[in-house]
Amino acid sequence: MTMEALTAFGQDFEDAFFLIGIAILAIEVLKGLFSGSMTGRSALDMVASASTQIPYLIVEIFLLSFAYLGFVYVSEAFVSWTMPLTAWTVVLAVLAADFIYYWEHRLAHRVRILWTQHAVHHSSRHMNILVGIRFGPFEGFISALLHFPLILIGFPPQVVFFGILVVLAYQTWIHTEVIGKLGMLEGIINTPANHRVHHGCDDKYIDKNYGGILIIWDRLFGTYQREEETPNYGLKRDYDSVNPLSVWFSEWPNLFRELGEAKSAREVWMRLFGTPEWQPARDRETPDRANS
Repeated sequence: MTMEALTAFGQDFEDAFFLIGIAILAIEVLKGLFSGSMTGRSALDMVASASTQIPYLIVEIFLLSFAYLGFVYVSEAFVSWTMPLTAWTVVLAVLAADFIYYWEHRLAHRVRILWTQHAVHHSSRHMNILVGIRFGPFEGFISALLHFPLILIGFPPQVVFFGILVVLAYQTWIHTEVIGKLGMLEGIINTPANHRVHHGCDDKYIDKNYGGILIIWDRLFGTYQREEETPNYGLKRDYDSVNPLSVWFSEWPNLFRELGEAKSAREVWMRLFGTPEWQPARDRETPDRANS
Protein backbone atom coordinates (compact mmCIF):
# COMPACT_ATOMS: atom_id res chain seq x y z
CA MET A 1 0.00 0.00 0.00
CA THR A 2 1.21 3.51 -0.85
CA MET A 3 0.43 6.85 0.79
CA GLU A 4 -1.33 7.91 -2.43
CA ALA A 5 -3.59 4.85 -2.27
CA LEU A 6 -4.31 5.51 1.41
CA THR A 7 -5.21 9.14 0.70
CA ALA A 8 -7.49 8.11 -2.17
CA PHE A 9 -9.20 5.47 -0.04
CA GLY A 10 -9.70 7.98 2.77
CA GLN A 11 -11.34 10.42 0.37
CA ASP A 12 -13.57 7.70 -1.07
CA PHE A 13 -14.57 6.59 2.45
CA GLU A 14 -15.44 10.14 3.47
CA ASP A 15 -17.36 10.72 0.23
CA ALA A 16 -19.35 7.51 0.70
CA PHE A 17 -20.55 8.51 4.16
CA PHE A 18 -21.22 12.05 2.94
CA LEU A 19 -23.58 10.63 0.29
CA ILE A 20 -25.22 8.39 2.90
CA GLY A 21 -25.70 11.47 5.06
CA ILE A 22 -27.27 13.41 2.18
CA ALA A 23 -29.68 10.54 1.52
CA ILE A 24 -30.69 10.35 5.20
CA LEU A 25 -31.10 14.14 5.33
CA ALA A 26 -33.44 14.00 2.32
CA ILE A 27 -35.53 11.32 4.04
CA GLU A 28 -35.63 13.35 7.27
CA VAL A 29 -36.75 16.51 5.48
CA LEU A 30 -39.41 14.73 3.44
CA LYS A 31 -40.68 12.88 6.51
CA GLY A 32 -40.80 16.17 8.44
CA LEU A 33 -42.69 17.95 5.65
CA PHE A 34 -45.27 15.21 5.22
CA SER A 35 -45.80 14.70 8.96
CA GLY A 36 -45.87 18.41 9.74
CA SER A 37 -43.01 18.12 12.24
CA MET A 38 -40.71 20.27 10.10
CA THR A 39 -41.34 23.70 11.59
CA GLY A 40 -39.57 26.97 10.96
CA ARG A 41 -37.70 26.62 14.24
CA SER A 42 -36.52 23.09 13.48
CA ALA A 43 -35.27 24.32 10.09
CA LEU A 44 -33.39 27.15 11.82
CA ASP A 45 -31.89 24.59 14.19
CA MET A 46 -30.55 22.71 11.17
CA VAL A 47 -29.07 25.94 9.82
CA ALA A 48 -27.45 26.57 13.20
CA SER A 49 -25.93 23.07 13.10
CA ALA A 50 -24.52 23.63 9.62
CA SER A 51 -23.21 27.07 10.61
CA THR A 52 -20.83 25.57 13.19
CA GLN A 53 -18.71 24.39 10.27
CA ILE A 54 -17.64 28.02 9.66
CA PRO A 55 -15.52 28.51 12.80
CA TYR A 56 -14.65 24.80 12.86
CA LEU A 57 -13.13 24.86 9.37
CA ILE A 58 -11.30 28.13 10.00
CA VAL A 59 -9.61 26.63 13.04
CA GLU A 60 -9.03 23.36 11.20
CA ILE A 61 -7.27 25.06 8.29
CA PHE A 62 -4.78 26.80 10.55
CA LEU A 63 -4.35 24.88 13.81
CA LEU A 64 -4.97 21.37 12.45
CA SER A 65 -2.52 22.00 9.61
CA PHE A 66 -0.01 23.15 12.23
CA ALA A 67 -0.66 20.00 14.27
CA TYR A 68 -0.15 17.78 11.22
CA LEU A 69 3.17 19.44 10.40
CA GLY A 70 4.20 19.00 14.04
CA PHE A 71 3.34 15.30 13.86
CA VAL A 72 5.41 14.89 10.71
CA TYR A 73 8.38 16.71 12.26
CA VAL A 74 8.35 14.63 15.45
CA SER A 75 7.91 11.41 13.49
CA GLU A 76 10.82 12.14 11.16
CA ALA A 77 13.17 13.72 13.71
CA PHE A 78 12.62 11.64 16.84
CA VAL A 79 10.76 8.40 16.04
CA SER A 80 13.03 5.86 14.40
CA TRP A 81 10.64 2.95 14.94
CA THR A 82 7.94 4.06 12.48
CA MET A 83 5.78 1.16 11.32
CA PRO A 84 5.75 0.19 7.64
CA LEU A 85 2.66 1.14 5.66
CA THR A 86 0.66 -2.05 5.25
CA ALA A 87 -3.01 -2.96 5.29
CA TRP A 88 -2.57 -4.36 8.82
CA THR A 89 -0.96 -1.13 10.01
CA VAL A 90 -3.91 0.83 8.66
CA VAL A 91 -6.46 -1.48 10.32
CA LEU A 92 -4.56 -1.29 13.61
CA ALA A 93 -4.39 2.51 13.35
CA VAL A 94 -8.16 2.77 12.86
CA LEU A 95 -8.73 0.48 15.86
CA ALA A 96 -6.29 2.55 17.95
CA ALA A 97 -7.91 5.81 16.81
CA ASP A 98 -11.32 4.45 17.78
CA PHE A 99 -10.03 3.47 21.23
CA ILE A 100 -8.50 6.92 21.74
CA TYR A 101 -11.69 8.53 20.48
CA TYR A 102 -13.63 6.77 23.25
CA TRP A 103 -11.41 8.33 25.92
CA GLU A 104 -11.20 11.68 24.14
CA HIS A 105 -14.99 11.75 23.99
CA ARG A 106 -15.31 10.74 27.63
CA LEU A 107 -12.87 13.47 28.69
CA ALA A 108 -14.82 16.01 26.63
CA HIS A 109 -17.85 15.28 28.82
CA ARG A 110 -16.00 15.26 32.13
CA VAL A 111 -13.51 18.17 31.85
CA ARG A 112 -15.10 21.63 31.83
CA ILE A 113 -12.73 23.36 29.42
CA LEU A 114 -13.15 20.52 26.92
CA TRP A 115 -16.91 20.51 27.49
CA THR A 116 -17.07 24.14 26.29
CA GLN A 117 -16.28 22.76 22.85
CA HIS A 118 -18.19 19.48 22.87
CA ALA A 119 -21.36 21.01 24.36
CA VAL A 120 -21.94 22.62 20.94
CA HIS A 121 -22.53 19.14 19.55
CA HIS A 122 -25.09 18.40 22.27
CA SER A 123 -26.91 21.72 22.27
CA SER A 124 -29.66 20.79 19.80
CA ARG A 125 -33.05 19.60 21.06
CA HIS A 126 -33.38 17.58 17.85
CA MET A 127 -31.69 14.52 16.41
CA ASN A 128 -30.98 14.71 12.70
CA ILE A 129 -28.12 14.17 10.34
CA LEU A 130 -26.93 17.79 10.54
CA VAL A 131 -26.27 17.39 14.27
CA GLY A 132 -23.47 15.11 13.08
CA ILE A 133 -21.54 18.17 11.82
CA ARG A 134 -22.41 20.41 14.77
CA PHE A 135 -18.93 20.92 16.24
CA GLY A 136 -17.18 23.27 18.63
CA PRO A 137 -14.49 25.35 16.85
CA PHE A 138 -11.52 23.67 18.55
CA GLU A 139 -12.74 20.07 18.70
CA GLY A 140 -10.69 18.91 15.70
CA PHE A 141 -7.48 20.43 17.04
CA ILE A 142 -8.00 18.97 20.52
CA SER A 143 -8.70 15.57 18.97
CA ALA A 144 -5.46 15.68 16.98
CA LEU A 145 -3.42 16.50 20.10
CA LEU A 146 -4.96 13.60 22.03
CA HIS A 147 -4.00 11.24 19.19
CA PHE A 148 -0.34 12.35 19.37
CA PRO A 149 0.71 9.25 21.40
CA LEU A 150 0.06 7.16 18.27
CA ILE A 151 2.99 8.97 16.64
CA LEU A 152 5.25 8.02 19.55
CA ILE A 153 4.12 4.40 19.25
CA GLY A 154 5.32 4.44 15.65
CA PHE A 155 2.29 5.02 13.44
CA PRO A 156 3.07 7.27 10.45
CA PRO A 157 1.32 10.67 10.71
CA GLN A 158 -0.68 10.09 7.53
CA VAL A 159 -2.03 6.83 8.97
CA VAL A 160 -2.95 8.51 12.27
CA PHE A 161 -4.95 11.20 10.49
CA PHE A 162 -6.53 8.54 8.29
CA GLY A 163 -7.70 6.76 11.45
CA ILE A 164 -9.16 10.00 12.82
CA LEU A 165 -10.96 10.65 9.52
CA VAL A 166 -12.45 7.15 9.37
CA VAL A 167 -13.78 7.32 12.95
CA LEU A 168 -15.38 10.72 12.36
CA ALA A 169 -16.75 9.93 8.89
CA TYR A 170 -18.37 6.73 10.19
CA GLN A 171 -20.40 8.74 12.71
CA THR A 172 -22.20 10.72 10.01
CA TRP A 173 -25.02 8.20 9.65
CA ILE A 174 -25.75 7.61 13.35
CA HIS A 175 -27.31 11.04 14.02
CA THR A 176 -30.85 10.20 12.97
CA GLU A 177 -34.21 8.89 14.12
CA VAL A 178 -35.19 7.36 10.76
CA ILE A 179 -33.15 4.20 11.42
CA GLY A 180 -34.40 1.92 14.17
CA LYS A 181 -32.58 -0.72 16.18
CA LEU A 182 -30.24 -3.09 14.32
CA GLY A 183 -30.45 -6.28 16.35
CA MET A 184 -27.22 -7.93 17.42
CA LEU A 185 -25.16 -5.07 15.92
CA GLU A 186 -26.32 -2.87 18.81
CA GLY A 187 -23.88 -4.62 21.13
CA ILE A 188 -20.91 -4.36 18.76
CA ILE A 189 -20.92 -1.10 16.82
CA ASN A 190 -22.18 2.41 17.36
CA THR A 191 -25.64 2.58 15.78
CA PRO A 192 -28.26 5.34 15.55
CA ALA A 193 -30.08 3.82 18.54
CA ASN A 194 -26.89 3.73 20.62
CA HIS A 195 -26.03 7.30 19.67
CA ARG A 196 -29.51 8.62 20.35
CA VAL A 197 -28.90 7.49 23.92
CA HIS A 198 -25.65 9.48 23.97
CA HIS A 199 -27.50 12.67 23.00
CA GLY A 200 -30.21 12.14 25.59
CA CYS A 201 -30.42 14.50 28.57
CA ASP A 202 -32.52 12.10 30.66
CA ASP A 203 -30.67 11.11 33.85
CA LYS A 204 -30.12 7.48 32.85
CA TYR A 205 -28.79 8.48 29.42
CA ILE A 206 -26.30 11.17 30.50
CA ASP A 207 -22.63 10.34 29.86
CA LYS A 208 -23.32 7.02 28.13
CA ASN A 209 -22.23 5.43 24.82
CA TYR A 210 -19.05 7.37 24.06
CA GLY A 211 -17.84 4.99 21.33
CA GLY A 212 -17.02 6.15 17.81
CA ILE A 213 -17.24 3.03 15.62
CA LEU A 214 -17.23 0.27 18.23
CA ILE A 215 -19.63 0.32 21.17
CA ILE A 216 -17.55 -2.49 22.69
CA TRP A 217 -15.43 0.13 24.50
CA ASP A 218 -18.51 1.28 26.42
CA ARG A 219 -19.38 -2.26 27.36
CA LEU A 220 -15.82 -2.84 28.58
CA PHE A 221 -15.60 0.36 30.63
CA GLY A 222 -19.11 0.46 32.08
CA THR A 223 -20.64 3.32 30.10
CA TYR A 224 -23.03 1.39 27.87
CA GLN A 225 -26.77 2.05 27.95
CA ARG A 226 -29.21 0.55 25.48
CA GLU A 227 -32.01 2.70 24.09
CA GLU A 228 -35.24 2.16 25.97
CA GLU A 229 -37.71 5.03 25.65
CA THR A 230 -36.97 7.76 23.09
CA PRO A 231 -34.51 10.22 24.67
CA ASN A 232 -35.10 13.90 25.29
CA TYR A 233 -32.25 15.53 23.42
CA GLY A 234 -30.01 18.46 24.24
CA LEU A 235 -28.28 19.92 27.25
CA LYS A 236 -29.48 19.21 30.76
CA ARG A 237 -29.71 22.93 31.42
CA ASP A 238 -32.34 25.09 29.74
CA TYR A 239 -30.77 25.87 26.37
CA ASP A 240 -32.59 25.87 23.03
CA SER A 241 -31.12 28.66 20.91
CA VAL A 242 -31.09 28.65 17.10
CA ASN A 243 -28.84 31.73 16.96
CA PRO A 244 -25.60 30.54 15.29
CA LEU A 245 -23.34 32.79 17.38
CA SER A 246 -25.00 31.60 20.58
CA VAL A 247 -24.61 27.98 19.47
CA TRP A 248 -20.93 28.42 18.60
CA PHE A 249 -20.04 29.83 22.01
CA SER A 250 -22.89 28.53 24.19
CA GLU A 251 -20.75 27.53 27.19
CA TRP A 252 -18.30 30.44 27.27
CA PRO A 253 -20.48 33.12 28.97
CA ASN A 254 -21.17 30.95 32.03
CA LEU A 255 -17.53 29.88 32.25
CA PHE A 256 -16.19 33.44 32.09
CA ARG A 257 -18.77 34.59 34.65
CA GLU A 258 -17.81 31.80 37.04
CA LEU A 259 -14.09 32.45 36.58
CA GLY A 260 -14.71 36.09 37.41
CA GLU A 261 -16.48 35.05 40.62
CA ALA A 262 -13.75 32.59 41.66
CA LYS A 263 -12.41 33.13 45.19
CA SER A 264 -9.18 31.13 44.93
CA ALA A 265 -6.68 29.60 42.52
CA ARG A 266 -8.13 26.18 43.31
CA GLU A 267 -11.57 27.35 42.28
CA VAL A 268 -10.19 28.70 39.00
CA TRP A 269 -8.52 25.32 38.40
CA MET A 270 -11.71 23.39 39.16
CA ARG A 271 -13.78 25.69 36.95
CA LEU A 272 -11.45 24.89 34.06
CA PHE A 273 -10.45 21.28 34.67
CA GLY A 274 -13.07 19.93 37.05
CA THR A 275 -16.28 18.27 35.91
CA PRO A 276 -18.87 20.47 34.16
CA GLU A 277 -21.22 20.24 37.12
CA TRP A 278 -18.60 21.11 39.78
CA GLN A 279 -19.65 23.83 42.19
CA PRO A 280 -17.79 25.41 45.13
CA ALA A 281 -19.18 24.54 48.55
CA ARG A 282 -21.06 27.84 48.80
CA ASP A 283 -23.12 27.02 45.69
CA ARG A 284 -23.82 23.32 46.23
CA GLU A 285 -27.25 23.83 47.69
CA THR A 286 -28.50 24.73 44.18
CA PRO A 287 -26.33 22.77 41.73
CA ASP A 288 -26.82 23.41 38.03
CA ARG A 289 -25.50 20.50 36.03
CA ALA A 290 -24.02 21.72 32.75
CA ASN A 291 -23.55 18.36 31.05
CA SER A 292 -25.90 16.52 28.75
